[in-house]
Amino acid sequence: MNTLTGLLIIAIGSMGQSSSYVPIKKVKSWAWESFWLVQGIFAWLLFPYLGALLAVPEGHSLTEILAAGDGAAFKALFYGILWGIGGLTFGLSMRYLGVALGQSIALGTCSAFGTIIPALMNGTDLLSGKGLVLLIGVSVAIAGISVIGFAGSLRSKNMTDEQKKAAVKDFALGKGLLVALLAGVMSACFSLGIEAATPIRELAVSMGTKSLFAGLPAIFMITLGGFFTNAVYCLFQNFKNKTTKDYFSVSGKVFTNNVLFCALAGVLWYSQFFGLELGKSYLTESAVMLAFSWSILMSLNVTFSNVWGILLKEWKGAGLKTIMVLVLGMALLIFSLILPNLMNR
Repeated sequence: MNTLTGLLIIAIGSMGQSSSYVPIKKVKSWAWESFWLVQGIFAWLLFPYLGALLAVPEGHSLTEILAAGDGAAFKALFYGILWGIGGLTFGLSMRYLGVALGQSIALGTCSAFGTIIPALMNGTDLLSGKGLVLLIGVSVAIAGISVIGFAGSLRSKNMTDEQKKAAVKDFALGKGLLVALLAGVMSACFSLGIEAATPIRELAVSMGTKSLFAGLPAIFMITLGGFFTNAVYCLFQNFKNKTTKDYFSVSGKVFTNNVLFCALAGVLWYSQFFGLELGKSYLTESAVMLAFSWSILMSLNVTFSNVWGILLKEWKGAGLKTIMVLVLGMALLIFSLILPNLMNR
């Protein structure tokens, strides 16, 4: 029952993340770099900070918790800076490939690296026992994501240039694939940051923090590093493209509209990691499911993002065969979520 509850919480957070790009479509008269920076203030600073405060027990401070270990907070911050590169290119992958295909490729790569590397760093033998179960589960997830990626290539072949532009305004398959792969590799640093911040979680628990919230201060440090990377790039693009006037050149009504939708996008995006940390507290009885939690989140993100892709008509005109391949890939992803638990019985 605890495992099911944990998966449900992670799924709710994943649904929020996969929906976070929809509000951005409501932002008006701002360049990409402008709305990306504003939503980042909410997604990587404000809401993670508020989440971290939930982990502070009475009589203590967030600073005390972040002082845990041998510089664990700074290690998490460093991985966050690297992850920020992935987050930045992740946004670009949506721009060039659309929500469905962009997230599928980026998150597939992220799933593999973010699950396997921490396991190897902990000395897990991936060829036997629980390590083998973990490897098989990740392999099935990657297979599902690869099938979805294949569906994306079929869509590209079957659609005219006009249809591609109608579905995704700046569609560019070659450039998008390179950006999405880079995004996936660098985004896996988030998982490494969580692993490096283990002393922060342990100290929080020893102070009396509920296990539900103990991992949230680490999330804040990682997203803080990511915000730094993205802010530097976005401000550079503002000056380069002369879009610094975006923020205040619009009418008060448009400004309010943009900020509100950026805030909505930010809280939806943050919900994936808020849900991941809460969900993991219910998976502690199964070491395999706990280690597989990162891949679970990425697989759910891909599944829900493709549901949004269908709703947003990104697959319109792709053909029945392509849609059937897409559904097969999504079915494999869903199967990968329960496979480790079935094999571990």
